Amino acid sequence: MKIALGADHAGFELKENIKRLLAAEGVQVDDQGTHSTESVDYPDFARAVGEEVARRQADFGILVCGTGVGMSMSANKVPGIRAAKADTEYEAEMARAHNDANVLCLGARVTDAAMAAKLVRKFLETRFEAGRHQRRVDKIMSIERQGIDDLRLKVDD
Repeated sequence: MKIALGADHAGFELKENIKRLLAAEGVQVDDQGTHSTESVDYPDFARAVGEEVARRQADFGILVCGTGVGMSMSANKVPGIRAAKADTEYEAEMARAHNDANVLCLGARVTDAAMAAKLVRKFLETRFEAGRHQRRVDKIMSIERQGIDDLRLKVDD
């Protein structure tokens, strides 16, 4: 398994903890940065991780910022990405099982290292259930495909 990992300055330390955890469990990690606590812009890292996952160069992505919200919003702009911010193990599990999430977003200012480890493990060990959930994921992806064209039509009217 290969994980694309990214964070902004607020998420740097938690990202490093997650990187060590994954490496200890034999998971290949592609660290897309940032590599310090110097201020950076989170959308840059969300895009880098999202594009790696969308191109299937990584199985999943994990992104960390202060709250996880900005990373989630940014990553979900990358076509093919279903990023989920999770604060509980149940949310991490359901994001995978029901929504086929392919990127986990965490907030370093609201999630400690121990909980982050639990969330990462739960996310990575949970399989997508497909079945009735596949129809819903297909609808999500349909919104993505049609969204830009529909907006262009409305603007041109």
